[in-house]
Amino acid sequence: MNARQIEVFRTIMRCGTLTGAAQMLNVSQPALSQLLLHAEDQLGYKLFQRLGGRLVPTPEAVQLFPEAERLHHDIDSFRRFATDLRQGKAGSVRLATSAPPALSFIPAALQTFRATCPGMRLVSYVVPVETLIEKLDRGEVDLGVALNDSPRALVEAEPIGQTEVICLLPVEHPLARKDVVGIGDLAGETLISYRGDSLPGARLEQAFAREGARMRPQVEIDSSIIALSFVQQGIGIALVDGLIPWGGFPGVVPRPFRPVVSLPISILVSTRRPLSRNQELLRGEIRRALALYAASPTPRGTLKPYP
Repeated sequence: MNARQIEVFRTIMRCGTLTGAAQMLNVSQPALSQLLLHAEDQLGYKLFQRLGGRLVPTPEAVQLFPEAERLHHDIDSFRRFATDLRQGKAGSVRLATSAPPALSFIPAALQTFRATCPGMRLVSYVVPVETLIEKLDRGEVDLGVALNDSPRALVEAEPIGQTEVICLLPVEHPLARKDVVGIGDLAGETLISYRGDSLPGARLEQAFAREGARMRPQVEIDSSIIALSFVQQGIGIALVDGLIPWGGFPGVVPRPFRPVVSLPISILVSTRRPLSRNQELLRGEIRRALALYAASPTPRGTLKPYP
């Protein structure tokens, strides 16, 4: 029996007459009778008999009816779930971000997304970029956001903006009185910054080299937020991304760094799996949240969103 025949059988069982079932299914009674005959031919036994002018289900039909009801319920649930997916009332979206986006504009994107899709299950990870790439490759997350646009196999990077490296200082540090900190100001300081094999570290090394200097951090970090407690404790000064709202943390002060060192902000997706409608919706909210974050009342001079 195909799905239409099962629907016909179930409706006849519930109505008790061919006339009532035909009306409920909006088909003619002869057409309904033909569908029933085809179903019985395929099954090899009768489903209904005429007894005393009444349509009576056979014992086989009585046994089949609970299964037809169960299938109807499953199909109905499937239809509702498919509709809920379209309306953002069901399903899931898995997002992985590095720490700077997670501590800046991503919460606003998630808030708007949740308001639009309140029934959507949201899974969020904050991980280093290499772990993010691995999760994308293994299909464990749908989208990623990181300060990285390096070419990767089977990963598409969509640049949505850029930020600049800033100098993070203890609030009482002499350099905190300067409007801008340059490479020459770092002499004799304990420098905290990225590893050379990271994209921010490599770009800093290039900037130092163009100025005839060497980038040699005494304290290397994987993520810029790690530098916060080091600077607060007076261990040294840090060259980190300007995306995190450093001015909101006690005991530290951010200052522009020169020469300008730009860091890309990218949305990362796997090229092996298309995004769902709701995943694309979140992608759009991430772009909008970055633009709003850059335009917020707090100065974001180190941040430039792309149109």
